[in-house]
Amino acid sequence: MKKIEQYFESFLWSSRLSVMAAVIASLVSSLAMFYLITIDTISMISHILHYASLDQTDRLIMRSETITHVVELIDGYLLATVLLIFSFGLYELFISKIDAAESCDNSSKVLFISSLDDLKARLAKVVLMILIVKFFEHALTMSFTTPLDLLAFAGGIALIGLALYLSHAAETRH
Repeated sequence: MKKIEQYFESFLWSSRLSVMAAVIASLVSSLAMFYLITIDTISMISHILHYASLDQTDRLIMRSETITHVVELIDGYLLATVLLIFSFGLYELFISKIDAAESCDNSSKVLFISSLDDLKARLAKVVLMILIVKFFEHALTMSFTTPLDLLAFAGGIALIGLALYLSHAAETRH
């Protein structure tokens, strides 16, 4: 009976390696997002090179479109970062510590994950930033036709401030 228990526990422990599928998929998705957003950035820059030659009306339109596009780019880079942090976190929690990161002087403490709660907290911060960027993106195209619209917008800003305050307060308590 002891032998069966040892085999089962060995199999159970080895099954953690199945998480490698999620680690690899998340890492590849992150790299793909970085690639896509970088190509979009280069494309945006190439389009705004002729900005100075536009008349005033076209400049206003291009400025508005460019600001919206920059916000989308930030959103894309944040999503790629979430996937990267998720990949590192799963690897460190289930497979092994990343020795290269621990021995590197300039490695970021963001990438060191010690528990599932730690991973969730780090991901939550980045997701919160994505939501803030999305809110800003929608705010650029909002039209305020009634005072209630403006009040709802102000309430959204207040809730964002509260979310940032609470996430910072939770971080400083730990």
